[in-house]
This record gives sequence, C-alpha cells and structure tokens, in this order.
Amino acid sequence: VCPQAAASLAHCVRAMAGWGAFFVSLLNYKTEKYVIAENRKIGILFRLYQLAVLGYIIGWVFVMKKGYQEREEAIQTSVITKLKGVTLTNSSETGLHLWSAEDYTIPPNGEQVFFIVTNYIETPNQRLGFCAEVSLQRKINSLQAPPSQGSLPSLTGIKTGLCLNSTGTCEIHAWCPLEYSKRPTEPLLSKAENFTIYIKNFIRFPKFEFSKSNVFETTDDSYLKRCSYDRENHPYCPIFRLGDVISWAGHDFQSMAVKGGSVGILIEWNCDLDKDSSQCNPQYSFTLSSSFPYRYARYYKDQNGETYRTLYKVYGIRFDIMINGQAGKFNIIPTIIAIGSGVALLGIVSNLLTFYVDMRPAVEKGAANSFKKPEEPEATEESSAAEQGQSSVERRGPTIPRNTGQRYSAILNTQGAEPRHHITFSPHS
Repeated sequence: VCPQAAASLAHCVRAMAGWGAFFVSLLNYKTEKYVIAENRKIGILFRLYQLAVLGYIIGWVFVMKKGYQEREEAIQTSVITKLKGVTLTNSSETGLHLWSAEDYTIPPNGEQVFFIVTNYIETPNQRLGFCAEVSLQRKINSLQAPPSQGSLPSLTGIKTGLCLNSTGTCEIHAWCPLEYSKRPTEPLLSKAENFTIYIKNFIRFPKFEFSKSNVFETTDDSYLKRCSYDRENHPYCPIFRLGDVISWAGHDFQSMAVKGGSVGILIEWNCDLDKDSSQCNPQYSFTLSSSFPYRYARYYKDQNGETYRTLYKVYGIRFDIMINGQAGKFNIIPTIIAIGSGVALLGIVSNLLTFYVDMRPAVEKGAANSFKKPEEPEATEESSAAEQGQSSVERRGPTIPRNTGQRYSAILNTQGAEPRHHITFSPHS
C-alpha cells in the first residue's frame, strides 16, 4: 500500500508543478526577433513597399474612400413636382385648343412619376352602336364558325356574327366610329419644350439625424422665380426646362415629341457631414429610353341624356425621378480598423523579408555545393572522421566538469584567426 501511495503523491506533485509552471509562464514577456540585413537591394525593396502601403492607406483609404467615416445609405426621401406652361394648338380635326398644366400632365397632382402629353390623335363623338370592323386580321374569309354560334371577341368590340360584304369585315358592337389609325408626323404640342418642371426633393439620413432639401438656400426670395437649372451657372436650381432635359439626355425634343419617350432624372446625394451642411448638395443626371402611347377617354351627355365620348391616343414623355445617396461622418471605430489593416500589411512584408534573410545562407551554400569541382581529391574516411570530430569539438567547446577547479582559456592558432580551445588543470589553492 505504501509504495502505491508514494507513487500517487509523486504524480500529484508533478501535476501541480506543471500547472504552476504554466501560470508562471503567463507572466513572461516575449519579443519578436529583429534581423538587420546589410543588403541595399532588400533595404530599398522594403522601403518601397512601406511607401506603397502608406500611399494606399493615406491616398486611397482615407482621402478617396474616406475610411475614417461611418457610412449610411438608407436614405429617406420624398418628391413633389409642379409643371408650368401654356400652349395653343390648332388642327383641322379639333380646331383651337388651349393646353394648360392640368390638361397635358398625367396625373396632375405632382408625383414622382408623371407623363407630359406632346402629341395625340383625337376621335370625337363616339357612341355605342354597330359598325364595321376595320382590323385586316379579322376578315370574313378567315371566319370558321357560322354566325349562329353567337358573338365572337374582337380587338375593338364584340362581333355580332353578321358579315358586311361592303367592307369585307364583320359587324361589331363598339364605340362608333372606330379610332382613327393615322400615324402622327409632327408634334401638336411643339411649344412644350419651353414648359418647366419644379422638382422639390426632401432627404433624411436617420442615423445622423440630418435632413435637407434640394431647394437652394438663399436670402433672395425672387431667386426661384427667375432661375433655371444650368450645370455651370445654376447647378442647384430645382427648376428644369423640358427642352434642356431632353437635350442633356442625348436626344432632340421635337423628334421625341412625335412618338414619345421616357426620361429618368437621377438625383444623387453624397454628403460629407464633417463639413458644413451647405456643402451637401444634389447632383443631377439624365437617362433616356423608349416609351409607348396609351389611350384615355372623356365622357359627355347630350340633350337627350345619351352618353358619348371623345377618345384620345396620346404620345408624350414619361418622367421617372429616382433618388439615391449616402452620407458619411467621422467615427473612431472605422478609423482604427483602417489603420490596423495598414499596420498588418506592413507586418506581412517584414515577416517575408525576415524569412528570406534566414533562408538565404542555406540557399547560397546549396548553390556553392552544386558547383563543386570534380578534380578535387576526396579525403579518406579516417581523415574526414578526424576533421569532423575536431570541428564538432571546436563548435561545441570543451566540456568542463563541475567542482574540479579547472580553468578555461582560449588561444589563437598561429596560422589563422580562428580560436582554439585549450584546457589546463591546476590544483585547488
């Protein structure tokens, strides 16, 4: 029993000693190994890399990308639009007609997406009745079913099943007369290029509690009455001329007004909130795409109480106002992260150069051995073993026993500067 208890006690003592050494090692301080390489190529390479990293951190991260700022892209926005302009049209079909903003703007209540009429085809005095179908795709010779099967669908009305030999088409129940199919060649509202659009945009960045409008802040109350947006003279005026907007989008207003188109107005907010709020201003850009006409009708009643209507096939320009933006403000956390990433990049190249300096002697030695001359005489096994033993002694040095009173000294070989170790023994005094 006693030997087992002693062994267990010794095991416990060794375990406690091991844990004690571990906790003591936590209080030790370790430093990195620094190597000074007197090599100009390596030194120049290291300095160039340092300059490149500093240029990246200062120029790109801090100056260009503003890595010291906290960013927000969740912009809150609202848009109000108002159009102004009056024009007069005169055609043989409709006669004189005065157009104001309530007539050519759809919808007229000032939304973010709206449509401005620039051309139209009018079909007046349509009444419900029976008339001949005008679609060439629905001729009588292509009708397979007999009239007794009832009415058939049509593109412009309901087929009654009767065939009209005078026109070669079917009879339909629809709003008669049918829509005029003439294609426009000139815009009726050609003067619409002088109309103006007033765009009022409110934005807010909730993270920074910052809000602003695109209306230029000035003490001159008459500024909005006489200004018009211009990229050079009035870049912050919210009033746009239609002809100029189409021109900035890369098209001619008169040619677009014939069959219509679609224009996108992009308002970009990029705000640096470390500066004054007056420096946070919108930037406008314009894009162009195709569009298509659509139809609408206006209904009336005559003296007898019968309903009739006027059908309009309108062409125009559709406007889509899009808002985008971001804001940034100084914050210590992204600043520390940006600096830490730069320090990490500097540390990577330091470790690589240290590894290169450590491995260079071994690489050079291997290269020298690969070019060894073949005519050199090889030493015998005895001499090589003796030299190896001597060299091992020289590298290791003499072994000095303890408590014998020996003295250790080193003398220089007369043939070279390499020290050779010599041991002398002397009795205790």
